[in-house]
Amino acid sequence: MTAMMKQLTEADGVSGFERSVRDEMIHYLEPLSDEILKDRLGSVIAKKNGDASGPKVLIAGHLDEIGFLVTSITPKGFLRFQQLGGWWPHTVMAQRVKVKTRKGDYIGIVGSKPPHGMEAAERDKVVPLKQMYIDIGARDAEDAKQMGVRPGDWVVPVSEFTTMRDGELWVGKALDNRAGCALAVEVLKRLQEQQHPNVLYAGATVQEEVGLRGATTVANLVEPDIAFALDVGIANDMPGLESEHVISKVGEGPLLLLLDATMIPHNGLRDLVMDTAEEIGMAVQVATVPGGGTDGGKFHVSGKGCPTLSMGFATRYIHTHNAIMAKKDFDDAATLLTRVIQKLGRATVDELFG
Repeated sequence: MTAMMKQLTEADGVSGFERSVRDEMIHYLEPLSDEILKDRLGSVIAKKNGDASGPKVLIAGHLDEIGFLVTSITPKGFLRFQQLGGWWPHTVMAQRVKVKTRKGDYIGIVGSKPPHGMEAAERDKVVPLKQMYIDIGARDAEDAKQMGVRPGDWVVPVSEFTTMRDGELWVGKALDNRAGCALAVEVLKRLQEQQHPNVLYAGATVQEEVGLRGATTVANLVEPDIAFALDVGIANDMPGLESEHVISKVGEGPLLLLLDATMIPHNGLRDLVMDTAEEIGMAVQVATVPGGGTDGGKFHVSGKGCPTLSMGFATRYIHTHNAIMAKKDFDDAATLLTRVIQKLGRATVDELFG
């Protein structure tokens, strides 16, 4: 599992430019599936037949990570950029990035002023992203163009995957949401020698970070009866977040979203997952994210309506160059979701529909 996570997180793929990550997913999914489905935006879904007359169950992460898009080159050869996905400017300055051009990749630094000689008011102010630039070492604009840079090129964070605490914690870029992609693969792997009373669709969407766009096309492609959006959640077990009503802790179990800005999950499906966790003696955590959403926001309103739940892992420092999550949470989530899928036969799903 750790090797797969390293492979997926170190692949580069910001919103709208997910091809290399999709290729990695296909590498993992093809040996485990009966058929590979693709939409026209770049999402990839593996189909595994259990009971062909059973309901369609969709489990999907999203391929894209947050990044940037080059919008212009200054006369001195610096690159102006637009964000792809949500960034807090505090986390961006002085970071390494990789600029992906038609002539190859270039390491860049998001420029920052040294604090020497700054007025206190300037030091305490957050610099807006629109005022930042990327330094790729170009002599001037013409040099940058000769290097192959042009507006529309994409930019990805640079961060090598590593572990902490003797491998218990995973650290790297793009855990949001290569962890969800890996979970779809892991569940598919665990169901290889087991029965399931449904047709399982497991894979990953594109462009989640910029508006859940791939979730719309995948829902149209699969027409699921039940869906699980596999995504990271926000861990608030660190200093500064002690006042939160619900505390989500890294390493304390899979995370279920009770509410987000895009979806109220299906109560029956939520109860089925919680009851299954109790049956196998597994702790689960809950969270609310009123200011964000997952692909479930599109899955649950597809077709005539699709009972949906967002499931994942408490993760620290998402939407930065380096996030932290627990290997145990991933392993437990795979165990729990595998058990739930084995329960989702036609009678159970019809009962959920009410």
